[in-house]
Formats: sequence, C-alpha cells, structure tokens
Amino acid sequence: MISKLSIFREPAEYGDPYRNLALEKYLTFCAEPEECILYLWQNHRTVVIGKNQNPWKECPVDHLMEEDVRIARRLSGGGAVYHDTGNLNFTFCVRKQNYDLSRQLSVILEAVNSLGIPAVMTGRNDLVCEGKKFSGNAFYRSGDHCFHHGTIMADVDLERMFRYLSPDPEKLKAKGVDSVRSRVVNLKEYCPSLTIPLLGRKLEEACSGVYGLPAEDFLRERLDPDKIERDRAFFASSGWIWGRNLPFTHQIQKRFSWGDVFLQLQVNEGSIRDCVCYSDAMDQGYIESLAGRLKGLRYDRQEILASLEAMGDGTEEERRMTEDICAFLSEKLVSVKTPERDENFEKETGNERV
Repeated sequence: MISKLSIFREPAEYGDPYRNLALEKYLTFCAEPEECILYLWQNHRTVVIGKNQNPWKECPVDHLMEEDVRIARRLSGGGAVYHDTGNLNFTFCVRKQNYDLSRQLSVILEAVNSLGIPAVMTGRNDLVCEGKKFSGNAFYRSGDHCFHHGTIMADVDLERMFRYLSPDPEKLKAKGVDSVRSRVVNLKEYCPSLTIPLLGRKLEEACSGVYGLPAEDFLRERLDPDKIERDRAFFASSGWIWGRNLPFTHQIQKRFSWGDVFLQLQVNEGSIRDCVCYSDAMDQGYIESLAGRLKGLRYDRQEILASLEAMGDGTEEERRMTEDICAFLSEKLVSVKTPERDENFEKETGNERV
C-alpha cells in the first residue's frame, strides 16, 4: 500500500536526455517499499527509441545529426517518440506490489480532464482526445522495481516530429491511420492557455487526489551524483544507443498485432552463430530472451520451434507472442534432416527477407 508520495521535478533548462534517463533509473531503484515517486522531466530535441529498436529504421539518422537532434535509447520497450520542450514526460517509480497501471493512468487523465480536455484511454498504452493521441506509455520492471512512463504532448513542434520519425507504414496501417500527422494532437489545441508549468501542477494535484496523500518534494539529498553520472555516461554511449552491428546472413521480418519483429541471423555451417532481434513490442524482456533462445541452435525448423515453444509458459501475452512467432517461422524455415545438408545450406535457403 502506498503511504508516501514524492514528486521529483527536473528543471526544463537541463533537457539532457541521457541524464534524465539516468535519473529515471536511479529513482526507480531508490523508491522505498511503500513509496510512489512521480518524476516530471523534459528533453530538448530528442528522438527516444525503445530498448529493442533499430535506430536506423526508426528515424532519418543523418538528418537528425545535421539538425543537432539527439538520439537516445530508453530501458522500456515500445516505439520511437519525439521529445522537445513542448512535451512533458512523466514517470511513476514504484515497487512491484504497488504497481497499478489503471491507477497511474487515472492520474494523467484526471489532470488533463481538469483542464476541460476530453481525454480517454484507448488500447493498452495510448491516451487520446477525440481519437487523436497525445500520450504514449511504456513500462519497465527489474525484479521488485518498476516504472511506468509516458509523454504528454502539450505544444510539441509537430512539423519537426513528422520529419524526425519514420514509422513502418505497416504499423500505421495496423492502427487504421494513414500517417503520424493524422494520428496525434497537442493538448494546446483544446486549451490555448496551457503551459508546461500549469500541466505539471495539475499532474501533482491529480496524483495527490488519486492516491489520497499529500505530495512531498523528493529530497535531493537522497541522490547519488556519482552513480547518476555513471549511468548518464552509459545512456550516452554509442554501444547503448546504436547497439551491435551484426554481419547477418539472414533476416526475417513480420508485423504482428502486438508489434513488429525483425530478426538478423548470422548463420555458419548450418548453425545460428549470433542473433539480434529488433522490435517495438512493449515486453522488452521477452524480445531479449527471444534472441538468446535462437543463438547456438541449428538453422532448422524443428529445433528452432521446439526452443521457442518452451517460451510459452509465461504470461498470457507471452504465450500469444510465442504462438504468433512460431506460426510464422514454421512457414519460413527449413528442416535440416541430415548433417550433410549443411554443405549446401546457403544454396538451399538463400538470403531471404520476408
């Protein structure tokens, strides 16, 4: 049961995405057992990708560099988003036993509704006004420590956002929209007097009301500057942002109702020597384990499917993801019946992208 509500506000003038991500991680792991920390923060112009995404597919990297737009990779899954100072980010940091997504989302909805804006929730992670999205949400858990974070588009530079994000057309088609432009909206269109400080105050008031507790300022004495700086360096590192550059021999791609999966496989002598999996699925842990399951296996339908089917013992969502992936791969993979077949492996299987 939550008995302590703390508010941490990072001054907007900082706007450093790597420090903000480091702070988010620190606050998540320092939250007390019965504490909820609401972290409010902003980034200067940044494209933030999900943990398992390929930045080269999600945004025009060269164009961003020319315009001094940063790229950051977060800990949570999901898709790419654009941040600027017209956007207010929030993070709820709690322990597992107090994680309550509906309660946390009700804070955002109550704050926005109090401004006279008709906001509602749709799907698993979107908040909308009259069918247009103003907030996307994502989630992270490590052991007992959890966070739920998201964006609130108050007055984002939409023209820049449209230029900097390049989503897969199949993703938009699956959501029933023609373009990002037709799908999003700034809250300022509904409340012309809206400012980021006003929105922040409304969030704090709503949080206090939903949890029935007075909101206390998070004591900065609880921070460890050295640890935060080390984590900032990690989030800013090229290895974290860009990921591994795998010299693949096979790639397989498919969009499912829950997200896309793009597998790059390095196959040699009939075995999967290495594997990278990119995805905008919300369950980042499942995607990471998917790549681990494939590495070291023979490139053989029966062996691969047997390994993946063993992943289906988790949550209902994980079972559904496993069933979808196995059904797709069963049509695309071959079975290696004898060791001799490996000699003609490349000739028989080719370098296929689907």
